[in-house]
Amino acid sequence: MRTLEQLPRRLVIAIGGNAVHPEDIAGTGEEQKIVAMRTAQALLPLAKLENELIITHGNGPVVGKIMMRQMLTMSRIPPMPMDICVAHSQGGIGYLLMQAIENALREIGNDRKVASVLTQVEVDAKDPAFENPTKFVGPFFSEEEAKKITAELNWLMREDSGRGWRHVVPSPKPKHVCDLPLVDALARQGTIVIAGGGGGIPVVRENRTRRGIPAVIDKDLTSAHIAKSLGIEELLILTAVPRISVNFGKPNQRDLSEVSLEEIKAYHKEGHFPPGSMGPKVEAAIYFLEGGGKRAIISHLEHALPALLGETGTHIVVG
Repeated sequence: MRTLEQLPRRLVIAIGGNAVHPEDIAGTGEEQKIVAMRTAQALLPLAKLENELIITHGNGPVVGKIMMRQMLTMSRIPPMPMDICVAHSQGGIGYLLMQAIENALREIGNDRKVASVLTQVEVDAKDPAFENPTKFVGPFFSEEEAKKITAELNWLMREDSGRGWRHVVPSPKPKHVCDLPLVDALARQGTIVIAGGGGGIPVVRENRTRRGIPAVIDKDLTSAHIAKSLGIEELLILTAVPRISVNFGKPNQRDLSEVSLEEIKAYHKEGHFPPGSMGPKVEAAIYFLEGGGKRAIISHLEHALPALLGETGTHIVVG
C-alpha cells in the first residue's frame, strides 16, 4: 500500500478503446461524449494531483468503424488509407477525452490544462506483422456476417476470444515515437498530455522523410515505449477487469495481485493470456520492465487511483 505522497511524480496511463467506445453502445457522438465523461471522472483523482501525466488510448472500435463506413460509401466517396483513418480516430478520441478531462477539472475549480498531441509513430516497413495481421479492429460480427464481409470487402476476419468475429489488420511494433520531446516538455510544464492515441499514426522513415503505412499499432506497446524512452518508472494500463488471471474462466482461475517479471513471463509462455485480450497488455508490461521500468500495473479503468495506491490491480515488478 502507498499513500498519495508516495505516488510516482511521473506516470504514463494507457486506457483501452472501450474508454470512449465500449462494445455495448451504438457509437453515436452523444454516447461517446457520455463515456468520455465517465472516463474523465475515473481519472480525475490522478489528474488533480501535482504530477507529470501522459495519457494514451486505444482506438480499435472506432478506427474499425471509420474503415467500414468508408468501404460502404466507396462508390460515392473515395476511401482514405488506413494511416489517415488512424489519424481521424486519434483526433476524434483525443478531442473527446481532452474536453471531458478539462471539464471535470473545471468543475472542481482546477485550471490544469490538457493537450492532445497528434502523434506519428515510426515502424519498420519489413516488420513481419505485415505478413500476419493480428490486430482486431471494429465491431463484433457473427461467423455468417464475417463471411459476407470478407466476400464483399475482401477483409480478413478472425474469431476474437469467443466473443465474435472481427476485422484484423497488421500491427507492427513501434520503433520511435515522433515529437516525444514536445510531449515531454508539455508534461513537465504540468499539462496533462494525451499522446500516442490508437498506438500512434503508423509511418515509415525513408531517408529524412516519413510516409504513412497501413497498420494499427498496439497502443499498450506504444505506451510502454513512451514511458521507457522518457525514463518514467511506472506504467498504469487500465482495462475492463480489476486484475489479470491465470486459468481464466476455469474452475482453478486465480487472480494475480503482485507478480515478478520472471513469473509473468512464465505464465505468458504457458499461454494464459490470449492475443486477442490480455496478451498485448502483458507483453507491453514485459517490454516496459525489461527496458528499465520498475512497476507495471494492470487494473480496471474505474480503479485507477486504488490500483496506483496498491489496493487493487495486478502489479508486475522487477525482482
